[in-house]
Amino acid sequence: MRPLVTVVIPAHNEGAYIGKCLECVKAAASRIEPQETEIIVVANRCTDDTAEVARSYGARVVTDESRCIAAVRNAGCRQARGQFLVTIDADSYMSAGALAEVCELLHSGKYIGGGAIPTFDRASLGIFFSTLVVAANLLPTMIREGGLSGAMFWTYTKAFRVIGGFDETLVSLEDMDFAKRLKALGTAYGRKFGTLRSKLLTSARKFDQFGDWYLLKDYKTTKAIFTGRDREAADRFYYNVR
Repeated sequence: MRPLVTVVIPAHNEGAYIGKCLECVKAAASRIEPQETEIIVVANRCTDDTAEVARSYGARVVTDESRCIAAVRNAGCRQARGQFLVTIDADSYMSAGALAEVCELLHSGKYIGGGAIPTFDRASLGIFFSTLVVAANLLPTMIREGGLSGAMFWTYTKAFRVIGGFDETLVSLEDMDFAKRLKALGTAYGRKFGTLRSKLLTSARKFDQFGDWYLLKDYKTTKAIFTGRDREAADRFYYNVR
């Protein structure tokens, strides 16, 4: 039987985090028909037990050796068999009602898809001001586009294929680019880009590693990340981290 929902999780050495992520996905799947949820974990250059942990939760594991998160996301999404597609990072945790809400919104025919608003799993003054830095860099695009969200994308699998998935020429900001193109597709068909009410919790581990003020202390690199095409900056904060 073809699943209704496919959840795709990119994972590079995420053995310490992916179990909790998968537990949350399974809990959310239980609010719809569990057999209608397919989980795909994309093991990206893993040297730990990420794949083994994923399989223990019943996930289908595919491998990808790219050094580009857009390509890693695409590797999983292109194998999706579900009518609806959800993407979430391995260190993020959807709420129990998230998949049910996704199904409700997409079944309504009013939405092309959308995103979610993440909350870090811990708070500090440094993280607060870092969030403001991120917002300041993204706000012009968000205002121009009339409101966008990301972090956990949800859409029709057909829509993902129509817009060509994530742009693999980008080494960062591939999520914002995806949101813009998805919203444009929705506009063409008279459908809205939405934001889930369901909460999304995400790990503050980069702050744990680099320090809560790292986005401000190395603002030159932070600005470079927001160009979407600076390989050195992306390697420093993303691809060479673990």
